[in-house]
Amino acid sequence: MKTKNLWIGFALVTVLSFAVIGYFGGEIYRKAPPIPEKVVTPAGTVLFTAQDIHDGQNVWQSIGGHEIGTIWGHGSYVAPDWSADWLHKEAVFILDKWAAKEFNTTYSALNEEQKVVFKTRMKAQIRINTYDKASGTLTINEDVAEAFASNAAFYEGLFMNDSKLKKLREDYAIKDNAIQDKSRMAKMNAFFFWTAWSCVTNRPDDVVSYTNNWPNEELVGNEAPPSLSIWSGFSVILLLAGIGFLTYLYNR
Repeated sequence: MKTKNLWIGFALVTVLSFAVIGYFGGEIYRKAPPIPEKVVTPAGTVLFTAQDIHDGQNVWQSIGGHEIGTIWGHGSYVAPDWSADWLHKEAVFILDKWAAKEFNTTYSALNEEQKVVFKTRMKAQIRINTYDKASGTLTINEDVAEAFASNAAFYEGLFMNDSKLKKLREDYAIKDNAIQDKSRMAKMNAFFFWTAWSCVTNRPDDVVSYTNNWPNEELVGNEAPPSLSIWSGFSVILLLAGIGFLTYLYNR
């Protein structure tokens, strides 16, 4: 009878666990960040398409994928998280552009009050969702478009064979000419941009982005809410409590 009760408890826990996984798995799929049919500038110039993003993911996987850095915080930390790295470089490029235009200096050289003003402007601008679901078009402003070009040039040098970035490649465990074709590199840049965009753009009619950014980028207002720490800690405590309870039952 005692064994039977244990099997009943095991079955209930299993069914409940898979029900929760199934529900939230469906929610994640339903609310996944959209892949735009095309990404364009305000002038209508097409930077890349949905197929480029898909192909870029394949290029990323072909050179090792999560074995070389991470995307959205999942993978190997020998190299950076590319979504976070792209987002940081994009933010710094735009902030430096504004600082040069208004104060003839870099963002880092501004005083704290000026930095707060620029960061507030950045947050208000970059978090706006400009994706049009009806047409499948994502329109980015000129600042973001220029930052895209700057980041694309940097990553091309890093993943191809820019001699100035040889030491950085060694630090990241990336071989020279990891990508040998510029068209493939352009597609991987499109994929990296999309992963960064998903980390910072708010969901429609909401104040949270499509997915998390780790390590979080404070320049664009990505900050971990207190609830994240609370629930993370609670889940660990609950896991340890469960293990302790099972150990108690076993010893008893």
